[in-house]
Amino acid sequence: MADAPDDAAGPPVDIAGRSDPEDSGSESVLTVVVAFCANLLIAVAKSVAAVVTGSASMLAEAAHSWADTGNEVFLIIAQRRAAKPADKEHPFGFGREVYVWSLFAAIGLFAVGAGVSITHGISELVDPEPAGDFVVAYVVLAVSFVLEGISFLQASRQAKRAAATQERDLLDHVLATSDPTVRAVFFEDAAALVGILIATLGIGLHQVTGSPVPDAVGSILVGVLLAVVAVVLIDRNRRFLVGQVADPRANAAAVRALLALPEVERVTELRLEFVGARQVYLTGAVDLTGNPREDEASHVLATLERRLARSRAVVGATLSLSEPQDPAL
Repeated sequence: MADAPDDAAGPPVDIAGRSDPEDSGSESVLTVVVAFCANLLIAVAKSVAAVVTGSASMLAEAAHSWADTGNEVFLIIAQRRAAKPADKEHPFGFGREVYVWSLFAAIGLFAVGAGVSITHGISELVDPEPAGDFVVAYVVLAVSFVLEGISFLQASRQAKRAAATQERDLLDHVLATSDPTVRAVFFEDAAALVGILIATLGIGLHQVTGSPVPDAVGSILVGVLLAVVAVVLIDRNRRFLVGQVADPRANAAAVRALLALPEVERVTELRLEFVGARQVYLTGAVDLTGNPREDEASHVLATLERRLARSRAVVGATLSLSEPQDPAL
C-alpha cells in the first residue's frame, strides 16, 4: 500500500516549461524594451526623411517603424498584465493575456504598417510625385539598419539559446515558442531589415532612372512583407489562445519525471497545455503503486497535484486514476 506523500518533504516535480525552459521572462522584457527604443528613434528619423525626400518607400518605412513602435507598447503591456498573480476569479493566473495583447500588436502591424504602405504605394503609381534629397534617405536608412540590427541581435541571442537547448532550428523555435514577445520582436525586426533593403533599392532606382515607379513598388513590397509577417503572428497567437499543447518531447519528459516518483507506477494519460508564456496546466491519469484504498488514493493524488503545482512553470494540475485496461505511455 502506498504511503501518502508529504508535500513539504519532497521538492517540486520539475517537468514543466520544457519547451521553453531557458526563455527568461526578464530577458523577454529587455528584448521588447530594446526594440521599443530602437523603433522609436527610427520612426522619428524616417518620418523626417519622408517629408524631406518625398519618397514613397521612405514613407512606407516610416509607417512600418511607427507600427512597430506601437506594437512594442502592446508587448510591454502584455508582459505586465500576464505577470499579475492569480486570484480567486483567475486561479491559474493571467498568463494568456500575453497572447491577447500580442494579437492586438499583430493586428496593428497589419492595419497600420501594411495598410499605409500598400495604399500609399498604389497612390504613388496612380499620381506619382518626384523625390529628392536622396542622400538624406540613404543616411537615415543606414542608421536605421544599424539600430534594427541591434534589436534583432538581442532577440536572436535569446531565441538561439532556447533553440540550442531544444535541439531545434532557430526559425522552428521562434515559431513554436510559447513566448509571443520573442516571436514578435524577432519577426518584426527581421522584416524591418528586409524592408530597409527594399526601400534602399526602390529609392536608388528612382534616383538612377528618374522614375517614381520603383519607389512606389518598393512601398507596396514593404506593405506585402508586413502583411505576411502580421498574418503569421496573428495565427500563432490564435493557436495559443484557443489551447496549444506542448510538443511531444515535453510530454515525454513529463512522463519520465512522473514515473520517477515512488508513488506512481504507470502513466496512461498526460497533457501539457500552455496557459501563458512558459506556463502550462497539466492533466493526466496515473496508476499508483501498492493499490491504495479509495480514500488513500485520493489523498495521494491531491498531494501529487500540489507538488506538481509547485514546479516552476506549472500553474495547476489535475490527476485521476488510470483504468486497468489503459495502456501505459
